[in-house]
Amino acid sequence: MSSIKNLEYKIANNKKAIEKIKIKILDDNKTQMHIIHKALKQQLKNGRIRNANTKTRSEIRGGGKKPWKQKGTGRARAGSNRSPLWRGGGVIFGPKKKIYKSKINKKEKRLAINTLIANKFGQTIIINTLLANITKPSTQQAIKEIQQIGIKIDKRKKILIAIEQQNHNIYLSFRNLKNIEIIEVNSFNILSLLKADTILITHAAIRKLNYFI
Repeated sequence: MSSIKNLEYKIANNKKAIEKIKIKILDDNKTQMHIIHKALKQQLKNGRIRNANTKTRSEIRGGGKKPWKQKGTGRARAGSNRSPLWRGGGVIFGPKKKIYKSKINKKEKRLAINTLIANKFGQTIIINTLLANITKPSTQQAIKEIQQIGIKIDKRKKILIAIEQQNHNIYLSFRNLKNIEIIEVNSFNILSLLKADTILITHAAIRKLNYFI
């Protein structure tokens, strides 16, 4: 069974301000684990591509002429120099390029993401703005703003930052910090949420999140 849950987020460096969102989540823990696992498998499978590719005898160039006549030479009969038995010939049952696809219902995926957002409530911080005054990328300024919120940048801890829309300066400022991931709020996905030890969401992004929940 699912239910509507009200989440009240305090905005960092502003104790009085509170941002509320309503979120539809699953109640039962077993069902939660099942739906999250299902959505994770779907995301991982859709990101998988098998690039190994071999050619069969019909795909290899050449081999149209019979190498020698059928009888009278004393050699084994041969019809093509592209036979799998020959060097440079085709490959029998070799790997072929494959793109893996898996499907999950939209409502199931949305429920899985919502449930994870609710479960990560304690690790989520809302901030007013992020690098609002910079005119060019600055990793130094990015680190400074993160530390001002009270978050230590540790290589062992993953930080997920959700912003309202793509911003080139913000992306370039955080690109060198490998444990920090920047995504648009409407691109929340299971893998990013699961890996994150801390989630930072801008005030504008949390309001936009209400439209996608």
